Amino acid sequence: VQLVESGGGSVQAGGSLRHSCAASGYTVSLYCMAWFRQAPGKEREGVATIERDGSTRHADSVKGRFTVSRDNVQNTLYLQMNSLKPEDTAMYYCAVAVAGNCERILNWGQGTQVTVS
Repeated sequence: VQLVESGGGSVQAGGSLRHSCAASGYTVSLYCMAWFRQAPGKEREGVATIERDGSTRHADSVKGRFTVSRDNVQNTLYLQMNSLKPEDTAMYYCAVAVAGNCERILNWGQGTQVTVS
């Protein structure tokens, strides 16, 4: 069972990136799926979640700029990041958590770096 991320990279401020997180051994539509990030010297913070029923939440710092979604056929989680700012620079991680309790993390992706200059 694993989560494999792709899509990080370097971009100028105002640009866009899309993260993908392909799940194997998990059916993304049956869990809470989440995105976290950790900047150098800072604690890991939650960015967005998508629950089993499809409801989403986004951190205030990314609301209106980032969008979490999933493709049930591809069994993949996505994070569309628009209007990127230098303060979005961080390692981004996807995670699978217990449905109805997004804080109970079951497994993590390997992480991908996003750098905004």
